[in-house]
Amino acid sequence: MGKRRNFKKNGKKTFGARDDSRAQKNWSDLVKENENWEKYYRDLALFPSEQWDEFKKTCQAPLPLTFRITGSRAHAQEILEMFKERHLPNLTNVEFENEILKAPMELPWYPDHLAWQLDVPKTVIRKNEQFAKTQRFLVVENAVGNISRQEAVSMIPPIVLEVEPHHTVLDMCAAPGSKTAQMIEALHKNIDEPTGFIVANDADSKRSHMLVHQLKRLNSANLMVVNHDAQFFPRIKIGSNNGTNNFLKFDRILCDVPCSGDGTMRKNVNVWKNWTPQGALGLHTVQLNILLRGLNLLQSGGRLVYSTCSMNPIENEAVVAEALRRWGDKVKLVNCDEKLSGLIRSQGISSWPVIDRTMTAKTKEDESVVKSWFPPTEEESKNFQLQNCIRVYPHQQNTGGFFITVFEKLEEKISSSANEEPQPKRVKLEINETGASAEKKERLPRDANEEPFVFIDPQHEALKTCWGFYGIDDKFDKDTCLVRNATGEPTRVVYTVSPSLKEIIKANEDRLKIIYSGVKLFVSQRSDIECSWRIQSEALPIMKHHMSSNRIVDTNLDLLKLLLVESFPSFDSIKSQGIDDQFVSQMIELSSGCAFISVNRKAEDKENLFLPVWKGSRCVNLMVCKEDTHELLYRIFNIESSAKDKSKDNVEKKDSKEEAQEEEKEDNENVK
Repeated sequence: MGKRRNFKKNGKKTFGARDDSRAQKNWSDLVKENENWEKYYRDLALFPSEQWDEFKKTCQAPLPLTFRITGSRAHAQEILEMFKERHLPNLTNVEFENEILKAPMELPWYPDHLAWQLDVPKTVIRKNEQFAKTQRFLVVENAVGNISRQEAVSMIPPIVLEVEPHHTVLDMCAAPGSKTAQMIEALHKNIDEPTGFIVANDADSKRSHMLVHQLKRLNSANLMVVNHDAQFFPRIKIGSNNGTNNFLKFDRILCDVPCSGDGTMRKNVNVWKNWTPQGALGLHTVQLNILLRGLNLLQSGGRLVYSTCSMNPIENEAVVAEALRRWGDKVKLVNCDEKLSGLIRSQGISSWPVIDRTMTAKTKEDESVVKSWFPPTEEESKNFQLQNCIRVYPHQQNTGGFFITVFEKLEEKISSSANEEPQPKRVKLEINETGASAEKKERLPRDANEEPFVFIDPQHEALKTCWGFYGIDDKFDKDTCLVRNATGEPTRVVYTVSPSLKEIIKANEDRLKIIYSGVKLFVSQRSDIECSWRIQSEALPIMKHHMSSNRIVDTNLDLLKLLLVESFPSFDSIKSQGIDDQFVSQMIELSSGCAFISVNRKAEDKENLFLPVWKGSRCVNLMVCKEDTHELLYRIFNIESSAKDKSKDNVEKKDSKEEAQEEEKEDNENVK
């Protein structure tokens, strides 16, 4: 291993920094050409030959910026209107270097007008003031989970999967998590406490931990992240009858499998250099195994979506055809022509050559070939209906390339292989761009938690105190609380999961490698107050429906604005400004600790706000993080911030300590 070098930047020491000058030069010099790729796809003739130049030019161009607004949030329409009123007009008819830039456009096929595309280069976004403001808006809203930056074609599989709040859902290859997030939104659409849940899996341990960071923003108690090889995903126990185990069958399954990724060459520039036909041949069997395992785990009447970011039929129609071959009339492909109105797409194909790494055409009689690489017979083609597959090419609407197929399971396949317990692989494999696999051991993220999930008796003294202190009703399932430590005692954090996931976790400790589940419910605070636990912000979407307590105090927008810009304002100061005397009177009566403000915005026909505060003996402080502070200031009061702002940063875990310090400081000044 080479020595780490210490670099200096602007006179400051940057230990272990990487010298990017050479890498940047190589990146810009990388030629976006590949003779074998061009010959392969020209000969394949996936679209009329006169479109080839436009197709290739689009593949060589950078991707546009696309994002979607979180549709499950009550304020989704507010975020949409904010974008349309404060940003869209300033991004229309903008001139840059004597050229009129294309205005942002909504993706016509995405539901409820919630997905948008900006067809401008990154250089424009950096240099143009209005586009820079929009970029800042996207960064802030993304940080708090109100929007997600996601490639347009990547949004298609969750839409055609049609997840509903009561569904049990499996995402077999979930990282990095943008599609999983979309499915969580569908699960929570118009409902805070759905009865269904999502199991998000990834074979790579590090990626499964990173997946948590992407999904935690959505604050769902109906999510579980696990780490298994999708080819051998274990059956999940759901109880037993007369000593016989019952196993879960999923209503919806997404198989977005590892692929050669030539549909991503607009952002993954190395694909140009590394692409060979061998990549698809090498991945085909893994992809087929994952699809077959998914069909085994699917409920009769359920729906499975198989997708790749590859345009190669060996990874797409060939895999689908072999699954249909093995399952016969027990499954069928769903025609989606009437769905996704406005999406330009092409049909699946039924004929293709098999080309090896030397660009030589192979036949079924050749040695070392896999029979399922080859296209179906004429009779099979009639039965398989591969034209029901969806192909999206980059030049059709300025996107990446993508392949999507929707399966419906008509009835269970009765065979030993359908019900046998898969044996997990002992070695994790990583697939690179060329389709080669390599053993790899990754270091886990610093905050990865591998402690067990231990459920707590709801009559535990710590929990009983919380139930009474916060007025939590009996409609909330108090058996769903757990801790992540070997002692099983609530020491720092108590989590809650949905009731359906609680049973899954308890029944499958010996067979599921669970990385994450639940949301933080209670977090320990000062021990010298009436209740030494506070309710964490991420649990409020659930808990606000179960609380009836004098610790919830109504107030107005003027007070909210003060709390957003000022740390620990004293009750005397609030009263002297005449902002809300009733609020001050009610707050003073409360004991110190966690409390909540309810801000009525019905006069503006907007969502009411429910936020946590720290109530001290002489002051109050809003307990939201810096990102939430910036987002609320902009959304509610149209006050802009920058990433460098040294604005009020109310990190929750610091509030009680800082409040004590503020009061000590005030006491000292009074003595003086």
